[in-house]
Amino acid sequence: MRVLFDLYHPAHVHLYKNAIREMEREGHETLIASRKKDLTVELLDAYGFNHEILSTKKSGGIGTFSEVTKRFIKLYLIANEFEPDVITGRPNPVTSAIGRLTGATTILLKDSDYRTIHSKLTYRMADLLYIPENLEIDVGAMEHRVNGFQELAYLHPKWFEPNPRLLKEYGISPFDDYVVVRFIGKDAYHDDSQKGFSRSGRQQLISTLSEHGDVYITSEKPLEPEFTPFQLPIPPHLIHHLLSFANLFVGDSGTMATEAAILGTPAVRVRTNSFTVEKELSNFRILEEEYGLLHSFENQFAAIDQVNTLLQQSNLASDWGLRRDKMLADKVDVTEDMVSLFLNEGQK
Repeated sequence: MRVLFDLYHPAHVHLYKNAIREMEREGHETLIASRKKDLTVELLDAYGFNHEILSTKKSGGIGTFSEVTKRFIKLYLIANEFEPDVITGRPNPVTSAIGRLTGATTILLKDSDYRTIHSKLTYRMADLLYIPENLEIDVGAMEHRVNGFQELAYLHPKWFEPNPRLLKEYGISPFDDYVVVRFIGKDAYHDDSQKGFSRSGRQQLISTLSEHGDVYITSEKPLEPEFTPFQLPIPPHLIHHLLSFANLFVGDSGTMATEAAILGTPAVRVRTNSFTVEKELSNFRILEEEYGLLHSFENQFAAIDQVNTLLQQSNLASDWGLRRDKMLADKVDVTEDMVSLFLNEGQK
């Protein structure tokens, strides 16, 4: 059986990496189409995956149209030659169109409740949407529900074991007190540039955290000179090891806040997504309300107050460990479920 993975964002690499390895281990052929966006290519290289770069991220209307056109043509050519049984990726009209044109079964992984402008077209061309059970959307018979957060595809204990030695190689003592901070670029279509951490908020946050231990900042955009001493000293593919041993995570990245929570690291998140203003996305709400693993705020200074409260708790690590255990007991291994679905649908 042959599976084509269309990966155009760093998060996709994490999501699919174990499924790709499992498919290959079981003797199936895989092909990865990639895109130069953020750290997508660097992560694929770090994990040792062969991949074909189809395009580079462009901005603006003309740039986006040019990139999408180029990606469509290249993806069609390699898919036509590879003849996949299954094409999979995030919901994207290019991915689903190529699946329709080549006759492959198209399985798209949906990770949030919101719908974009191109959703209707994308879903219409796909064969199946792979959707976490908690998402409050309904696409009818074409959905496959999984009882798990998609981050469990790479952070479930079966697939991830934090390694202190990897951090020590970069001068980090994993058992000392430290906090991981993430600042995003706020340039995605669903980000609100007025939200997240302002410069004064960042200054107050780092000042507060520095009183409790080391601070490691990862940022989508270059840091101001005053924050560069705190810049992350490890390569990006080791970030989950760093998160796992951290006392706390703070940031305006929803993805990394979710990852920290699933690893059992207390997470404080400042909302930036415009679609979370009126109604919180269900994955954040469940992690906060059902499991108590995450705290979300619209106001950056309220978030900093919560950071202070958490850092005063003496039993923080053990408390969050118990909360994580409850979450893991309720959820399934997403990679195992995903691979089973690919095999069943691809062999029909």
